[in-house]
Amino acid sequence: VQLQASGGGLVQSGGSLRLSCAASERTGSRYVMGWFRQGPGKEREFVAAIRSGTTYYADAVKGRFTISRDNTKNTAYLQMNSLKPEDTAVYYCAGGGTLILSTLRDVAAYDHWGQGTLVTVSS
Repeated sequence: VQLQASGGGLVQSGGSLRLSCAASERTGSRYVMGWFRQGPGKEREFVAAIRSGTTYYADAVKGRFTISRDNTKNTAYLQMNSLKPEDTAVYYCAGGGTLILSTLRDVAAYDHWGQGTLVTVSS
């Protein structure tokens, strides 16, 4: 499976962006699709994931970001609202067919990665 992320850009603090992650083939609802981010000088960190309609979020984005997917388009989305300067990062989409729930926040658990899309939030 190849993943293609898009939708990043420059936005002011308090603004919104929607990221998309298109998969190259049909994956099914049990295939976990997730978003991670890596800020300047930081390690890659979990943002959100979705599996079989259930969503999971990092505490830092809960209430501001929403992950969703359209299985007919093999695409996952990350709607980001109330953006803050600390949300500035390269955002990566990731996918995995064999994850167990206890590992979906782990970078190493995912099999497939998109190329990353840069989100810059200005203050």
